Amino acid sequence: MQYIPQLLFVALCFAAIYFFAKKAGEIKRNILLGREEDLSGNSSQRWKNVLLLALGQKKMFKNPLVAFMHFIIYAGFIIINIEVLEIVLDGIWGTHRLFAAPLGNVYSWLINAFEFLAVSVIIVCVVFLIRRNVIRIKRFTSKDLNGWPKSDANYILITEIILMSLFLTMNACDTSQTFFFSSFFKPAFNGVSEHGLELTERTCWWLHIIGIFAFLNYLPYSKHLHIILAFPNAYYARLQPQGQMNNMQEIQKEVLYAMQPELAPTNAEAQVPPKKFGAKDVFDLSWKNLLDAYSCTECGRCTASCPANITGKVLSPRAIMMKTRDRLEEVGKIINTNGSFTDDQKTLLRDHITEEELRACTTCNACVEACPVSISPLDIILQMRRYLIMEESNAPQEWNSTFSNIENNFAPWKFAPDDRDLWAKEI
Repeated sequence: MQYIPQLLFVALCFAAIYFFAKKAGEIKRNILLGREEDLSGNSSQRWKNVLLLALGQKKMFKNPLVAFMHFIIYAGFIIINIEVLEIVLDGIWGTHRLFAAPLGNVYSWLINAFEFLAVSVIIVCVVFLIRRNVIRIKRFTSKDLNGWPKSDANYILITEIILMSLFLTMNACDTSQTFFFSSFFKPAFNGVSEHGLELTERTCWWLHIIGIFAFLNYLPYSKHLHIILAFPNAYYARLQPQGQMNNMQEIQKEVLYAMQPELAPTNAEAQVPPKKFGAKDVFDLSWKNLLDAYSCTECGRCTASCPANITGKVLSPRAIMMKTRDRLEEVGKIINTNGSFTDDQKTLLRDHITEEELRACTTCNACVEACPVSISPLDIILQMRRYLIMEESNAPQEWNSTFSNIENNFAPWKFAPDDRDLWAKEI
C-alpha cells in the first residue's frame, strides 16, 4: 500500500508526457506541411537572436515597465519550476525535499529566492489582469480577441496565481522547514494539528504538480505556446534587412529576359515551368510562416503599430497570424481523422483572410519591427497578394494600370523608356 502514491505519481508523469508529446508531434507535422525554406547559416547571429530576443526579450524593453513585469512573470515561472525536478524525484522515490540535506544552507537560499519570485509573479499577474479587464488597454479589447483568445489569456494568469499560491502554502505548512515569504502564511494555520498541516502540505504538493502537468498539456492549445516556440522562432528568424522582399526567381528571370533578350534560353522545352505563384492555402506558405503562426503571442503590438489598422482599415497583422494558425489546426484535424488531407473546399484565402485585409497592407514592416518574437505577418500577406495578382489576375484597376506600365515601359509611369529623360531638356 505504501507504494500506491508513487505508482500513481509515475502514471501521472507518463500520461502528462505522453499527451504533450502527442500534441507536440501534431504541431511539428502541421508546421512541416509548409514548403521548404532554407534558413541555415550564420549560426552565431542566430544564437545571438535566441539570447537577446527569446531569452532576453530585447524588443519588449521598448516599454521598460511592462517589459520588466513580463520578464518577472516569464523568468519567475520558469525558474520556480526548476523545483519541479525535486517534486518529480520526491514523487518517484517517495522522499520529502530530496535536495534539502545535500544542499544544506544553499537549499534554504534557493527556496527563499523561489518564494520571492513566486510573490513577484502573483503581483504581476494581478496587474496584468487589471490591465486586461479593468483598464482595458485598447490592444487587449480588439475584436481579434473575441471569445476564446480573451479567455485564454485570463485563464493562464489565474492559473499562474493559483500555482504560485499553492507553492507558498505548501512551504508554509511544512513543519520541517521555514522560509521567509511563506512564514507570513503560517499564522493562518495556527491551531491546526500537525497531522492537519501535513495533510494540507501534501494536498498543495499534489495540486501543484497536477497543475504543472495540466499547464504543460494546455500549452499546445494556447497562445502561450510561444514560451517554447519563441526559441526556435528566434533562431530561424530571417536575417536580411526588414525592407528586403524575397523575390521569386521565375519573375526575376522574366524581367531579365525582357531587358536582355539575348540571355533568354533558346530551347523553350529546356525551361522549367514556373511553380505556383504566391500562396492560397497553408500548404503554399513556408514552414517558417507556419512556425510564426504557432509562435504568435497574440500581444497585439503588431496591430497597434500598423498604420492601416490605426486609420480604420480591416487589416490586423495579429489576426493574420491567428487565422493562419486556425486554418492550420483545421487542416491538422482533417489529417488526424482521415490519415491524410482531403479537400474540405476551404482555403486560407477568403475562408479565413479576406482580399480587403490583404490589400490594406502598406508593406511598411511596422508589424515585423514591433513583434517581440521575430514573427513576420507581412511575408504571409505578400505571398497571398502574389497569388491574387499572378494566379487570378485579381487586383484593383489602379494597380493594373501600374502593372501594365511596368510591363510595357519598365516603370510605373506611362512614358516610353526613350522619352523618360525628355523633361531634362527644359533645364
